[in-house]
Amino acid sequence: MPELPEVETVKRGLAPTFEGARIVSVDQNRPDLRFAFPDGFASRLTGQTVSALSRRSKYLLADIGSGDVLVMHLGMSGSFRIENDASSDTPGAFEHPRNKDPKHDHVVFHLQIGARTGARIIYNDPRRFGFMDLIPRAQLGDHPLFRDLGLEPLGNDLSGDALARLFKDRKMPLKAALLNQKLIAGLGNIYVCEALWRSGLSPLRPAGSLVTKTGKPTKRAVLLAQNIRETLHDAIKAGGSSLRDHAQTDGTLGYFQHSFAVYGREGEPCRTPGCKGTVDRIVQSNRSTFHCPSCQT
Repeated sequence: MPELPEVETVKRGLAPTFEGARIVSVDQNRPDLRFAFPDGFASRLTGQTVSALSRRSKYLLADIGSGDVLVMHLGMSGSFRIENDASSDTPGAFEHPRNKDPKHDHVVFHLQIGARTGARIIYNDPRRFGFMDLIPRAQLGDHPLFRDLGLEPLGNDLSGDALARLFKDRKMPLKAALLNQKLIAGLGNIYVCEALWRSGLSPLRPAGSLVTKTGKPTKRAVLLAQNIRETLHDAIKAGGSSLRDHAQTDGTLGYFQHSFAVYGREGEPCRTPGCKGTVDRIVQSNRSTFHCPSCQT
């Protein structure tokens, strides 16, 4: 499942084409993906202009002129490609060829950009675990998909003080708390493992151990908040981590996986300077956790 940096990378790749474009028509090639498309999906989008493209947690949000928001989720294998009038080829070099079978091109947005230029944004999803919906912007915050989402981990909202407020008196393992979408939205398994390693924190320690008796953040909580933000920004800068199906909108793969310190490195030496430990893999909530038992305490 693409994590926050991958979704943010896709958003940044789509924005120059999608934002400001008029949706001339929409090809909806099946009645459903993971869920059924909303009634009148194609007709409600036709003729609308995309005023903004944003991200909330792992969702892409396209605001359109009608006041609705086109909500898009990539699922496990969903991806977008951009085609323009000059070429039908998808730019970018592929390490793993993307499936271009038309039967997996489930949604095609035909766009007009400016007076003459046209483009197509094509959503391809072999496994059909992604989905799209149309939700009025005024109702978005109360919608079941969004009403319980926690704070966004990019930017200054995530701080030591925020972690102290979220983790106070919580006995659950630290990794489980970080993956709780009701506390922090968008964090996933890969980047939590990496941020915990950067912070020298065990994924097994109680989340509440990062909070003092007076409810203030410990120095390690402040460091963790900083490392979460830096890990995500580093991953976005590298284009994400193209594990299995995920690729950027131009077809190129992300490179952050080449910088993994612990994720997927079971049995290899820890990369912490001076540490002689070995990366271990444990299972938490049916997910693999990679960490160094020697320097992550």
